[in-house]
Amino acid sequence: MTHVPWSLYFDVLNGLIVVTAFVILLSGLDDLFIDACFWAGEFHRVVIKRQRAPNITAESLRAREERWFAIMVPAWQEAEVIAHMVENTLATLDYDRYVVFLGTYRNDAATTAEADKMVARDPAHIRRATVGADGPTCKADCLNWILREIVAHETEHGMRFAGVLMHDCEDVIHPLELKYFNDQIDDFDLIQLPVMSLELKFPAWVGGTYLDDFSETHQKDLVVRQRLTGTVPGAGVALCYGRHAIGAMMEANDGRVFNTSTLTEDYDFSYRLAANGFTRQTFARFPIRRMRTRQPGMWWQRSATANGLLATCEYFPSEFQAAYRQRARWILGIAFLGWEQLKWQGGLLTRYMFFRDRKGIVTAPFSVLAYFVLANTLAVTLLDDRHFAGPAASRLVIFSAWLQPVLIVNIALLTNRMLERVYFVSRLNGLQQGLMSLPRTVFNNFINFAAVSRAWHQYIRHLVSGVPIAWDKTKHTFPSNAELARHHRRLGDMLVERGAITAVELEAAMQRQRTLGMRLGQALLLDGRLTPELLADTIAEQADLPRVARDTGPVKSLAGAIPADFIRRHEVVPFARAPGDTLQVAVASRPDATVTQRLRAVTGMHVAYVVACDHEVAAWVAAAAPVDSLEPGRP
Repeated sequence: MTHVPWSLYFDVLNGLIVVTAFVILLSGLDDLFIDACFWAGEFHRVVIKRQRAPNITAESLRAREERWFAIMVPAWQEAEVIAHMVENTLATLDYDRYVVFLGTYRNDAATTAEADKMVARDPAHIRRATVGADGPTCKADCLNWILREIVAHETEHGMRFAGVLMHDCEDVIHPLELKYFNDQIDDFDLIQLPVMSLELKFPAWVGGTYLDDFSETHQKDLVVRQRLTGTVPGAGVALCYGRHAIGAMMEANDGRVFNTSTLTEDYDFSYRLAANGFTRQTFARFPIRRMRTRQPGMWWQRSATANGLLATCEYFPSEFQAAYRQRARWILGIAFLGWEQLKWQGGLLTRYMFFRDRKGIVTAPFSVLAYFVLANTLAVTLLDDRHFAGPAASRLVIFSAWLQPVLIVNIALLTNRMLERVYFVSRLNGLQQGLMSLPRTVFNNFINFAAVSRAWHQYIRHLVSGVPIAWDKTKHTFPSNAELARHHRRLGDMLVERGAITAVELEAAMQRQRTLGMRLGQALLLDGRLTPELLADTIAEQADLPRVARDTGPVKSLAGAIPADFIRRHEVVPFARAPGDTLQVAVASRPDATVTQRLRAVTGMHVAYVVACDHEVAAWVAAAAPVDSLEPGRP
């Protein structure tokens, strides 16, 4: 009887070892197949076909005539962040013809009040849509009500949007996003841009797991999915649908475009679009090539913004509970409800992708179980060495000859998995974050385990009780002004990275700026250590604006396009005409959103800025608007 408990313990442990080893083997081979497809595709594209990344520049995007786009932003209990998100979008978006539709609920007075403030601030670009039911319903229902408001807006203004975008209240939208969609929307029914994490404080054990996952998934996995199946699962944000596709789906579904019986309407809608013939779907990666005079920063200090990645950035949950609750919602929608509603329809490769999306409901528990198995194996081995467990320790199946090849393959697959993760995270976020992705994998496994456990519990309760699965909303956080400044990269930091000035010189210039009340660039020029050309180059890169060539100047015939006093007050000079009824305006630094809006009203044209040296702009201002040409009373 003495040996019965030990015998039972070893039988259970050996069973867990075998099952865990083979589950990890199957999952690892699945991941290896995706890796192989990606690198084979890259080899074929770069080496065989000699194709490089899409050669699209900011300048080429700005040359296209602007069309109207609608941006859907569903908002339930978002009073703390919605105004900040809208303000930042209005200030930074390099586009004019767009309308943001804020979807609010009649029983959410705080969010509605904040949304109405934004409408009053800029009624040309902001409009509110009211959900015709008390909240929370679900995100899909809110989006359907917003689409009704979009149609009403089109009817009222006798126009039609070219595309409809999805965004959330925590999104920091890339300034060129609409420019890119405007350039591409004629060729696609669905365009998905990458989604990335904003810069995180070290070590970011929880929030960093999102940075790791999205860095790899949105550089590799979605690329492979598009190549193999042609269908791109929506990420919920940075997602643009062709208006023609939305219109057809509205007609086919009596106005209810998005599926209200799922928690991941974006994922569901991609497959429903494909099933209805809208198969022109694309995942756009690294589409913007920036012109630089010098690469800012060293390779281990990179970030998504520094690499010119056209992506939406946001903060993901940084607390364990918030993280696993959010992921549980994703798992419920993609794995459980996706299995129930989308089933296993489609070709072999589409069904294989369904398998990848759904395997986590089984493999996630085994990822954590592997730690338990490893700990017990090490403990038994240690006890055996010290003669506490007796000869029974030799009965561990992990040491058997027939299982050794499986374990060796698993170790090789795990090594490859870690190297892939480090590479893709480092590629966007720097080597430091890439190396941190290794220990964060442990946190990631436990978050996924908790999320899958919660998803199983909610789905089984739903099957037993018949009660619909509730929308488990994620609490959103929008970055502060200081954090946005870090995201957009401060001018002084960029100059220090370039080696143009030292940190001490930057601090002295900032003190001079505060004392004299001038722009930082002007303060930096006073001591003569910085050339006007280098300053203008850096400002252009920071604002992602074209840089005026040294041998060019304003078109003289445009001198009267802007009132003289407006030119002098805001230091803006009409420079040239561009396609699409656009006026290029030369500046030493990007004006704020208010000046831009007034400039559009004054000229009656779209406005696109170009950056020139401070002394060049000053000379052009003096020539275009001499003091005796001031016209009192003009705006």
